[in-house]
Amino acid sequence: MKQTLTRLALTLPVVWLVVSLVFLLIHLVPGDPIQQMLGEGATPADIGALRHQYGLDLPLGTQYLRYWAGVLRGDLGNSIRLHDTVAHLIAARYPYTLALTLTALAMGLALALPAGILAAVSRGRWLDQVLSVISLFGLSVPGLVLGPVLILVFSISLGWLPVSGANAGGGNGIDWRYLVLPSVAMGASLAAILTRMVRTAMLEELGHDYIRTARAKGLSERAVVCRHALPNALVPIVTVVGLQFGALLAGAIVTETIFSWPGLGRLTVSAISNRDYALVQGCLLSIGLTYVLVNLLTDVVYCWVNPRMRG
Repeated sequence: MKQTLTRLALTLPVVWLVVSLVFLLIHLVPGDPIQQMLGEGATPADIGALRHQYGLDLPLGTQYLRYWAGVLRGDLGNSIRLHDTVAHLIAARYPYTLALTLTALAMGLALALPAGILAAVSRGRWLDQVLSVISLFGLSVPGLVLGPVLILVFSISLGWLPVSGANAGGGNGIDWRYLVLPSVAMGASLAAILTRMVRTAMLEELGHDYIRTARAKGLSERAVVCRHALPNALVPIVTVVGLQFGALLAGAIVTETIFSWPGLGRLTVSAISNRDYALVQGCLLSIGLTYVLVNLLTDVVYCWVNPRMRG
């Protein structure tokens, strides 16, 4: 409990930094962001009105306090292009990104754990070599390349899975068939990274004295691997999974664009293209705070799986 409270306290400065950097985003844009939002044909009156609407005519300190007050209330401003509140737009898209990211994470873990264990147990043999080649291939092919290849093979050539979107009707809800290809595109590199990590961690654990003692007591190889080596090998993997979750969120921007997935990543790209800075700020803030929260949960889980970290 004490460790959890300590990590929660350490997270607060990170949250402050994320919110502050997102606030400064509109002030770091080269040129006049209001002029860029309205285009070259905007009149001085239009520019002044929009500047007043965003509060950019106020002193920087006042703007900062107002932005923090809005964040605490859940008020992230309004989208000038979509004519809706930023909070409502993010709330509508966030579940799609969360579903895609969690599915990719689950798929990566489901592939990496057995593959890493088999590679470690079969060290130096043909199975270890095959799995090493496959994991190296997964690391070498980015989602930007893998996504179109998956569409070409499984959607266009074979017709097994749909090309884009989240469901057939275009409304709310997710059809699992639409989730397969983007999840594979996102989870392939994660599975490759985790496979190598699990293999390395398992080999380290299998070389310890307590493993030799367990074998000397007559335990089966399955019991030695699954009940003794694997739980200890998972300790460093937990941290890697937490860090890779942030990489998945970043990769979702590319993957959602390729598959026209109606999530937060695609909304961010659209907001950047439309120079909708309030929406860009809101999307980046949501992604940043999600990453901070996941890392906090990772620390808590790490303390749970590693008794030596409890205090």
